[in-house]
Amino acid sequence: MWLSEIMLQQTTVTAVKPYFAKFLARWPTVEKLAAAPLDEILTAWAGLGYYARARNLHKCAQAVSDERGGQFPDTEAALRDLPGIGPYTAAAIAAIAFGRRAVVMDGNVERVMARIFDVATPLPKAKPELYAHAAALTPSERPGDYAQAVMDLGATICTPKSPACSVCPWASPCRANRSGVALDRPVRSAKKATPTRYGVAFWIERADGAVMLRRRPAKGLLGGMVEIPSTPWQAAKWRQADVPEHAPLKSRWTAVAGTVAHTFTHFHLELAVMRGRISAAVARRPLSPGAMWVKPADFHRHALPNVMHKVARHALENGPPAVRKAGRGVGRARRSKIS
Repeated sequence: MWLSEIMLQQTTVTAVKPYFAKFLARWPTVEKLAAAPLDEILTAWAGLGYYARARNLHKCAQAVSDERGGQFPDTEAALRDLPGIGPYTAAAIAAIAFGRRAVVMDGNVERVMARIFDVATPLPKAKPELYAHAAALTPSERPGDYAQAVMDLGATICTPKSPACSVCPWASPCRANRSGVALDRPVRSAKKATPTRYGVAFWIERADGAVMLRRRPAKGLLGGMVEIPSTPWQAAKWRQADVPEHAPLKSRWTAVAGTVAHTFTHFHLELAVMRGRISAAVARRPLSPGAMWVKPADFHRHALPNVMHKVARHALENGPPAVRKAGRGVGRARRSKIS
């Protein structure tokens, strides 16, 4: 259950299913997951997004395996002490896996509480109020069944845009339903405009068709993942004169037509792509730490996030005919939200 809850954070069931099956088949126990190299886990996770979850998954597996003999604690407080397990996940595991009374609050439960009690306070300010209502309803007996039932109610009946109030088992006591304002609950604060950042990616080819990749720093956005080298991502478009100093190698650069667009949780990203080809002499020089030469056909063996698959596809599709032919089927981004 721990694995599924981590994977399902901010991700749909449809997107998670193949990853969940793959992880269980490859690492059927927490001990095996703990013993696996982090790079293998990141590679298997690539495309699922929110990559800090994968890093914390590995840390949590190691903590449970090394410090707890492979057994997860059965209380909400102890679960929250483990890496990557926050309030919702701790409550869900405690209630569903161990039968502990715990208040499980996800977006579905928040919506149900906001409607049943007609809470007009906007989110996120309303969260403490919604939690208090949920706590008052949470039973001591079969808390896991209750938690799953309320989450399923929100996911299938008390939906955001088309609540099926006529078949809802809680329609009668639901204050928002009686007042005719179910569609207006929960109230949400006005969203801030999503900013756009800009960068330039460097598609560097060797004579044999291999492309330079490098590993990102362990912490931060896409931490520990493998990328196509790029400039930093900034609020303003890059001036052409400032771009070459950020290239990992010297080359004669040509711009690839068009740009790559990608959306993270808190910002949009627009990447221009520059193509360069290096000589055999330059290719023989030692690479900087974390850099590597990889042929596009082998990109799937490395932990490239979706945005880098998009860059690869863009560079290959807009390259010379020989490059386009060699790159067919390479770099297709998986469909999931990324952060």
